[in-house]
Amino acid sequence: MSDLKNLAETLVNLTVKDVNELATILKDEYGIEPAAAAVVVAAGGGEAAEEKTEFDVILKSAGASKLAIVKLVKDLTGAGLKEAKDIVDGAPAAIKTGISKDEAEALKKQLEEAGAEVELK
Repeated sequence: MSDLKNLAETLVNLTVKDVNELATILKDEYGIEPAAAAVVVAAGGGEAAEEKTEFDVILKSAGASKLAIVKLVKDLTGAGLKEAKDIVDGAPAAIKTGISKDEAEALKKQLEEAGAEVELK
């Protein structure tokens, strides 16, 4: 079982170049078509499959309820009322940057429920 775990870990950590070499070996030596290499990349192997870990919450527009959005931005960021108003007035503007996916999704949900248009980057 531990050998399989080691193999799985090795496969997941392959670079794109390594995956291509593996596909060639599988095809030439074992008759296995390269579609198997696509499965490795889709499973998370390779540099192209790296998952983003830091997100920015960007306020695109305040929508119809600008005052509610200003209050919400104030609460979410800890900024003063004037700073929150400046952020909302300056849309598109970053609300928070470099945060986790879960935190970014939560902020986006709160802002959208209040009527704002929000984007994650």
